[in-house]
Amino acid sequence: MNKVILITGAILGVLSIILGAFGAHGLKTHLSPENLQTFETGVKYQMYHALFLLFIGGTTLVSSGYKNIIFYLVITGVVLFSGSIYGLATNELTSFNFKSIGFVTPIGGLLLIVSWILLIIDFLKLQD
Repeated sequence: MNKVILITGAILGVLSIILGAFGAHGLKTHLSPENLQTFETGVKYQMYHALFLLFIGGTTLVSSGYKNIIFYLVITGVVLFSGSIYGLATNELTSFNFKSIGFVTPIGGLLLIVSWILLIIDFLKLQD
């Protein structure tokens, strides 16, 4: 599972760089500064959690059971949180109204928060 977590973290990382460059260069003339900043928020959180997965997959300090749960929470959280933010920020460029599914953004954020809390709980179980 560590390999899957590491590969997924690397994929999320490279995608966040691509999306960040696209936002900074490709969307700059099409979106308001506020929407560009919103898009950037999605990119940042995706990158933070890509690095988080790289840590989770590369450490022996986290138990395998917690690794699996954290992995699925982060993947789902990034898709819901960052994915919905990308849609909301570019809403005016598409025919789909992403505001209708904007309720998933806080759900994704909650899943990301829970993944970090589980990491804390697993760390508390470590023996000195």
